[in-house]
Amino acid sequence: MSFPETRMRRLRRTESLRALVRETAVTPGDLIYPLFLCPGEGVRREVGSMPGVFNLSVDEAVREAEEAARLGLGGLLLFGLPENKDEQGSGAYDDNGIVQQGLRALKASPAAKKLVLIADVCLCEYTSHGHCGMVVETIDGFEVENDSTLDLLAQTAVSQARAGADVVAPSDMMDGRVAAIRRLLDDEGFPQTPILSYASKFASAFYGPFREAAASAPLFGDRKTYQMDGANLREALCEIELDLEEGADMILMKPAMPYLDVIRAARERVDVPIGAYQVSGEYSMLQAAFQKGWLDHDRAILESLLSIRRAGADFIVTYFAKEAAKLLA
Repeated sequence: MSFPETRMRRLRRTESLRALVRETAVTPGDLIYPLFLCPGEGVRREVGSMPGVFNLSVDEAVREAEEAARLGLGGLLLFGLPENKDEQGSGAYDDNGIVQQGLRALKASPAAKKLVLIADVCLCEYTSHGHCGMVVETIDGFEVENDSTLDLLAQTAVSQARAGADVVAPSDMMDGRVAAIRRLLDDEGFPQTPILSYASKFASAFYGPFREAAASAPLFGDRKTYQMDGANLREALCEIELDLEEGADMILMKPAMPYLDVIRAARERVDVPIGAYQVSGEYSMLQAAFQKGWLDHDRAILESLLSIRRAGADFIVTYFAKEAAKLLA
């Protein structure tokens, strides 16, 4: 039937009616909060390009985690800033590395135990050159070498699982890394540790502020030979299917808002849990607009998260997690 018999505005008339027929919701439990762990004690150093985001010593990270648990967040995604870096990124798979220290401390906190602890598996924060894998010289200059990187990524995942990670999340985009990680986790006695694969991670301009937060900008070149071309949706779906065949239990899409179509296409293709990462550039551009008074702070945060959930994400990694949880409460 058409107007005037059909009036779509009838169900928008009051807040209670709108809530009754609302199709998509965001809850605090859908949100994952990233933390950047650094050496020291009592360290809480704000990231210049990310207002409200800090490099945290382990003791400060535990306090953040306890607040996150009180707010009902779903979990934490942990990144590390090591004291020293080398060409092999050995701090990533050191059993006394900064993320491993953080995991053990978080597991010792009764409040933080309520959170899912996800450890990012990558070498970029730990290598002296800033790339996500081993670098070899070639006739054209250099190459991020795929196969020699796989064992180091697998060692990193096992070290994190040993320290208490509930989930390991490879973000490097090396071919075959999920299979290598799954094989070593199983061999080392961690068959129950799930893999959350950054299956569709695009080479994006929106990562800029993260590279300040994690001190992970490459010293030369870029990451376009291993992160995906933003023009390619079909290739992204192929990446997802390959990671699932190799043993990934969940997938993570990154970035989120510029790639909502990819999230939707993945949701229609696969039945595993899907996460999306609202990355640093998405966060910082909204923060800049808030500081200028150009956008309504509360509404824009919740609307941005709702768009990601509506596209098909089951959970969202976001630097707005704590703020959003308070608004949702």
